[in-house]
Amino acid sequence: MTVYAALLRGIMPSNPNMSNDKLRGVFSGLGFESVSSVLSSGNIVFATADTDIAELEDRVQEALNAELGIPGGTIIRSESELRDLLDRDPFAGFTHGRGTYLTATFFKRTGEAPPVAPADGDPLTTVIGYDEPARVFLAVVDNSTPKTPNFMAWLERAYGKDITTRTWLTVQRVVKKIDAVN
Repeated sequence: MTVYAALLRGIMPSNPNMSNDKLRGVFSGLGFESVSSVLSSGNIVFATADTDIAELEDRVQEALNAELGIPGGTIIRSESELRDLLDRDPFAGFTHGRGTYLTATFFKRTGEAPPVAPADGDPLTTVIGYDEPARVFLAVVDNSTPKTPNFMAWLERAYGKDITTRTWLTVQRVVKKIDAVN
């Protein structure tokens, strides 16, 4: 069995169809084992013998849409991909805090071109880079002002909706949950 994390796009915990109980129910209904949620923002850990991540993503998304009406995207990473990302420590020297968010934007499929930061930049964003093995774009976002950084909107315009962003703290929590279910 391989343990995976599903990072679901567009989950709003206030929507009753998007509760952790219902999300876990969909994953259990698909026959996955050790299903567990992390926070209430669409992070599900599960185990399966299946190894085709693209097929898993499609299967989960179809079930979420059919059973709960959730049309958003599903991005799946294996335990080893996430653990290796943490081990590479891409945010060494940076601290996640109230005014500074360390962010990881995950891309759905392999074979996509690595992201390139916008030429005009964003004064509220420091680009760390792209981690190719985990297919994740890493950035530090300044949240100390009420102004919304343009960077996240740029990512979606440039790369579409097959991406989802998590804070670095959430990525760490997902790996801790994986450790707990193993």
